[in-house]
Amino acid sequence: MQLLFIHADFIEYEAKEKTRIAEEIAGGRKKERIEEALVVFTAVERGDVEKESSIIEKAADEIRSIVQQVHAERVVLYPYAHLSSELASPEQSLELLQGLEEELRARGMAATRAPFGWYKSFTLSCKGHPLSELSRKITVLEGAVAKEGEQERKSKALEAEEKAVSHLFVMGEPGNLVEVDKFEFGATHANLRTFYLYESEKRREVDKIPPHVELMKRLEIADYEPSSDPGNLRFYPKGRMIKALLEDYVRNSTAAYGAVEVETPIMYSVWHPSLKDYLERFPARQYSMMGKEGKPDLFLRFAACFGQFLMSKEMSISYKNLPLKIFELAPSFRKEKRGELVGLRRLRKFTMPDMHTFCATLEDALAEFKKQYELCMHVLEEIGFTPRNYEVAIRFTRDFYEDDVHKAFIEDLVRIAGKPVLIELWDQRFFYFVLKFEFNFIDALGKASALSTVQIDVENAERYGIVYTDADGARQSPIILHCSPSGAIERCMYALLEKAYLDKEAGLLPMLPVWLAPTQLRIIPVAERHMDYIKELLPHLNGLRLDVDDRDETVSKKIRDAGREWIPYVAVVGEKEVERKTLRVTIRKESSQEAQKVEEMSVLELKKRIEEDVQNKPFRALPLPYKLSERAKFTGG
Repeated sequence: MQLLFIHADFIEYEAKEKTRIAEEIAGGRKKERIEEALVVFTAVERGDVEKESSIIEKAADEIRSIVQQVHAERVVLYPYAHLSSELASPEQSLELLQGLEEELRARGMAATRAPFGWYKSFTLSCKGHPLSELSRKITVLEGAVAKEGEQERKSKALEAEEKAVSHLFVMGEPGNLVEVDKFEFGATHANLRTFYLYESEKRREVDKIPPHVELMKRLEIADYEPSSDPGNLRFYPKGRMIKALLEDYVRNSTAAYGAVEVETPIMYSVWHPSLKDYLERFPARQYSMMGKEGKPDLFLRFAACFGQFLMSKEMSISYKNLPLKIFELAPSFRKEKRGELVGLRRLRKFTMPDMHTFCATLEDALAEFKKQYELCMHVLEEIGFTPRNYEVAIRFTRDFYEDDVHKAFIEDLVRIAGKPVLIELWDQRFFYFVLKFEFNFIDALGKASALSTVQIDVENAERYGIVYTDADGARQSPIILHCSPSGAIERCMYALLEKAYLDKEAGLLPMLPVWLAPTQLRIIPVAERHMDYIKELLPHLNGLRLDVDDRDETVSKKIRDAGREWIPYVAVVGEKEVERKTLRVTIRKESSQEAQKVEEMSVLELKKRIEEDVQNKPFRALPLPYKLSERAKFTGG
């Protein structure tokens, strides 16, 4: 593939006349003007299509890298056959260009594509800086990258899941199982209806960039890493701190619940007999690492199960130790489809809080399952999500549900949820579990993402040779619960940002929970002479994340900037405050888009107010210099 890059003030084109190979286009695409664009003149060559997925990924990597260097706002793919004399067929070229456009959008770029196969006139204004004109040739060495079907080998469980026919119901009240098309969703349960449609359509591809992608960049939380595999992000200091606080909170919650923390490797041999079998039973796409002969040799873990199970096999476990809970914050890897990757919502590298509980019997496992169901509700609430912010899915096999005890157990879960839940009934079991639940967040685009989940595993103790000694001295296989109390840490961050966006759409001011806010308190001096008073206050505000906007800007601009950063408490210090030994504080959560809530309070009153907001949550220090004048800007914009 040949690429010619022009960083343009604008490009304006008009499709004049069809050729025999022209694609059909809507009227709106015949004439367009795109401002502040990286224009990518593109020629698809013979041989590119044979390595289509790799060519697309490498081209997208290159485009993303240049976009970041020149700070282009959007990308225009412009078919330009004159760049090569070794062109692919028109059909192949169009297919690959469409795939590249889709990949760029999946990576969060505002991408558009000029019509293929038309005679077009165009006007372009090149910016003229040193990087405004570049060219690249995209190739993939023979044998260097496996074909996508080989590299993303599906497990049998994943293939079975895609083929399986399940039955969806709504349990509106305990015991009242209603076919979905007969359930009255109404306005009250609109989110549940959205969740049902998402589940039934099984469309996971991203067709529009969700709001949190722009927010994670603007708030300097995270961004795409163009030099890595798609779905691997970079986290800036603010984002790293938020992520670390969430990790600390989930770790502390599982410790309080009685779990012991361990650490296990991130890669394993595909030839280990237990792992080889388990790979076929787990519904995830594997990140394989090729050996000397080009065959999968190692794989990066997609959960902490392997390490914890292998460790448990070597343990001496008595019935007196059960239920035994083992926890790990597990960097995990899944080869998700390119079209499904977007922002913090779905990644190829993520951090999964993973707890496994070993129980003596299924009855014990059910009792523990219920406790963990309630634990997950509590964890999410403390992070910032009430049951109004997520929808509940409970999934089980028909054999499991036909037992009256189990049926009553499901009804009890619905009662605890306090609202209708989506039920999925499998005619047969094609995973290792017979029962699971998820709490699913519904974002601004109607996409559902699982947060907390617990599964009852009836296979893997025997597969891995995990046993405990019962009261009679006999060796027994335990039942295993898989629990992620919060879901992936990155996905919690995505949901918090999407929730803030939805709050804004509802007329509220968007913000993060105070305990997660990178800056909890910003102090703004009216003039430089007020800095002396501020310095006197700082020792009394220890234990808070505060900063001081000492930049040479107007007070109104400083206040606007604090609002754009969602600072929960903003204190302005002028002559009156110095004289009265107080602070004039804007309280964001009590303000609206129409009016601000401003109170005058002492420094001790303000500290107490913030401490009440954060309660006993984990704390980490400000990750940046406390004076804004001393900070670098990470996003470059």
